[in-house]
Amino acid sequence: MHSQAPEFSVKLADCEADLIAAQRLRYDVFVRELGGGGSMVDHEAGLERDRFDPYFDHMLVTDETRGELVGVYRLLRDDQAAELGQFYSEDEYDLSALRNSGRRLLELGRSCLHPDYRGGTAMYHLWSGLAQYIAKHEIEILFGVASFHGTDPAQLAEPLSLLHHRHLAPQDLRARSKSFQSMDLIPETELDRKAAMTAVPSLIKAYLRLGGFVGEGAYVDEAFNTTDVCLILDTARMNERQRKIYTGARSTA
Repeated sequence: MHSQAPEFSVKLADCEADLIAAQRLRYDVFVRELGGGGSMVDHEAGLERDRFDPYFDHMLVTDETRGELVGVYRLLRDDQAAELGQFYSEDEYDLSALRNSGRRLLELGRSCLHPDYRGGTAMYHLWSGLAQYIAKHEIEILFGVASFHGTDPAQLAEPLSLLHHRHLAPQDLRARSKSFQSMDLIPETELDRKAAMTAVPSLIKAYLRLGGFVGEGAYVDEAFNTTDVCLILDTARMNERQRKIYTGARSTA
């Protein structure tokens, strides 16, 4: 990290240059770092993109002291999904329970941070900008796929089993994997819960701290070299402590 303390700004992409910057950061993280791919990835230009990008809002966190984009989040409201014809997650999960809830939905995805900014406050600025977006659009339920690195569920048996046993969504919000990979791989009584939680990626842990749940079953994504779970957060179920975490950081969104 540079010695000068970062000063963050948060906004939605409002031009082609903003979107390209987001796709470039996504390429650095999802392709170069994690070994992902996809039919529309542009290796020559170093851009991770897909057919869904034009329909999403793209939230950007910039370190103004360096003039560098350091974090992105991709957002799709239910009215945008209606125009698109689906949510991104529906390639992997049956979202009938969410769709039938009659509540305002927001899909989140492609969340990533520049390596220099992980473990710091940049993620809280993303969350704060997201909280303002949710208030503006009166969103009630947030969801989206989040990933473990690798495609061998046996190597992820402890964290997947912990999520299944301790954080499974209630039936009325329970999305289900379409290419079903059970997460019930180790009995709860045999789990080393501390080790299992240590193996859970930080983004998933952030959702859990806010009261989030996971859908039933994982989805192995060979193209992206990941094993995915569906995260679901019902804002009405958040307690006051969780709500303070969620809205705690200030932003200029």
